[in-house]
Amino acid sequence: MSDGNGAGTQGTEATPARPGPQDAQDAQGTAQAEESWSISWPLVAERARTGITVAGQGLVLLAVAVTGLVVSFLTLAVVVLPGPGLVAYGSGRNHANAGLALALALPVFIVGLFVASQLLPAIRQLASTTRRLSTRWCGVPIADPYLPRPGAGGEDVGLGRRLTWRLADPATWRDLLWALVNGCVGAVLAALPAGLLVAGFLGLFAPYASLGLRLVFIAAAVLEVWTSPWLLRGYGYFAHSLLAPTRQAELALRVRQLAETRTEALDTKAAEIRRIERDLHDGAQARLVAMGMTLDAAGQIIDTNPEAARALLYEARDASVKALAELRALVRGIHPPVLADRGLADAIHALALDTPMRIHLASDLHGRPPAPVESAAYFAVSELLANVSKHAEARETWIDIRYTDGMLRIGVTDNGHGGADPSRGTGLHGIERRLAAFDGILAISSPPGGPTAVTMEIPCELSLPKTSFS
Repeated sequence: MSDGNGAGTQGTEATPARPGPQDAQDAQGTAQAEESWSISWPLVAERARTGITVAGQGLVLLAVAVTGLVVSFLTLAVVVLPGPGLVAYGSGRNHANAGLALALALPVFIVGLFVASQLLPAIRQLASTTRRLSTRWCGVPIADPYLPRPGAGGEDVGLGRRLTWRLADPATWRDLLWALVNGCVGAVLAALPAGLLVAGFLGLFAPYASLGLRLVFIAAAVLEVWTSPWLLRGYGYFAHSLLAPTRQAELALRVRQLAETRTEALDTKAAEIRRIERDLHDGAQARLVAMGMTLDAAGQIIDTNPEAARALLYEARDASVKALAELRALVRGIHPPVLADRGLADAIHALALDTPMRIHLASDLHGRPPAPVESAAYFAVSELLANVSKHAEARETWIDIRYTDGMLRIGVTDNGHGGADPSRGTGLHGIERRLAAFDGILAISSPPGGPTAVTMEIPCELSLPKTSFS
């Protein structure tokens, strides 16, 4: 039976409805919920590797702590037990050898101090190792607080001065305190990551442990895996509290550094003045004197021998041209005009154009450093490029100039044979001295076979670039 349109009243088949916007949102929400509850196995594996690595690093720090505790006990034993022990023994009235004990107390105490002074360098070495590991593993840098070593400049010093340097340095006794405290408290912090992992292992494989104890041990291991970086950083902060320089020591180190950089800056300036005087005396000044004598001779014979006088004038003209070229070269060595006019990046670019090597330059400076910083950076790069040309046998060099976080950073990398060493007198030590006057640093990576990467960092502020409204 059908109606007028031919549509049947029986056996009609329902067609599936199209999903509307609300259905799509519900499906998307369900998928997101399932994804949020799913486990990111690569993340778990990465955290597990981190936890195991931190546990191993903690065991290394634990070994350092235990060694420091043993050495510190030995140091205190050789100082406290023999001399004061003899004094205590000799103070008794009923001892037959009381006088002898008192007489030996002072020499024995002095010998104990000498032996302790020989053990203190071991504690200092352990403290320095902890500072390096704290910087590398814990992310907590710790500066060295020690007074300068006598004889560092090459002078000969005696045993008494070396002993005084070790025993009179407050950082030495702070290291001894650190060794004692670190062996008791720091050892626990260092062993905690490995201990939690061992607890988790016992929770999985201990044969007679109850289910509740197993779950506690496994939860402890999971906690270590997810919190291991913070555990290691906590040890770093603990070590920093004992091994970092005190405020007074920081001020003393800063004053000494400023005095050294001031002396080096004055020496460098005096050497620069002597170089300028020598170049003027041997170059332009000599040519100007010769030119004056040539002009005087030409004036004397100009009436009697005009041809000879003309030749002398030509000679004087050539001498003036050479003198002018030498003066320009001297000015460029003092402060290049392109550096004053165009800034550091353009000046280094001009320097690269005059270098026979292939140099790639990248810069993002949006302002100009102070003029002294600009000059120091320019001449440092010039010296580095000269070193590359003379010693590295490089085909290409890359120069990268950046300014980030209040620091001007310049990297110079070449594909030469490497082996650059500041102690071998290749000009790198002079660059270090030049940058030290501005609290700058020079970092060198130059393994045998290359490449050589030199990074300079100078703290400074950039001035805004000049703008013109005309």
